Amino acid sequence: MKNYDNVVIFDHPLIRHKIAILRDERTSMKEFRELIEEITTLMTYESLKDGVQTTEIEVKTPLETCTQTVVADNSVVIVPILRAGLGMVNGVHVLFPSARVGHIGMFRNEETLQPETYYCKLPEGIENNLVMVVDPMLATGGSACDAIDLLKEKGCKNIKFMAIIGAPEGVSKLAQAHPDVDIYVSTLDRCLNENGYILPGLGDAGDRLFGTK
Repeated sequence: MKNYDNVVIFDHPLIRHKIAILRDERTSMKEFRELIEEITTLMTYESLKDGVQTTEIEVKTPLETCTQTVVADNSVVIVPILRAGLGMVNGVHVLFPSARVGHIGMFRNEETLQPETYYCKLPEGIENNLVMVVDPMLATGGSACDAIDLLKEKGCKNIKFMAIIGAPEGVSKLAQAHPDVDIYVSTLDRCLNENGYILPGLGDAGDRLFGTK
């Protein structure tokens, strides 16, 4: 895959370890959900090291008063792409517990493999925030592109996208369609199969998160 300036592929031993367990078909729903959240937290730490609004406050220690930098209130909005993206929300909330949450609902048309939007509910003033779009799987890139298109139509300018598993096809499509959006993927897989699923992948993330088929 071509290198893109706005794409970061994580190469961390802790993430690789957790991905190996995540892929295993024997991994329980409970453990799968916990792993998704843990990987998301690790990715969030790195992906949000810049671009977050901060402010300075005065803090009184036992010895003296000093100026400290803190994250500004209501500066981060998490936008999961439903339904699998819901599994990543708590992983971001571990580090940004006050982050508001918007929702974009999409499903893949199994005949055309194209995304179709059925729901959108976003916090007021989201256009002034750093928006974290999350979805465990970046396969064809269609849902991610459409979700970011929708956010830009709402006036959002500071957008980041985060996925657990990515296919080269989807990463390339998203990077080219939205060169101003930073894209973070924990693991880049080999390719898509004829049905648009990532190989080797981990199956359907939504089904494994919520116990459905």
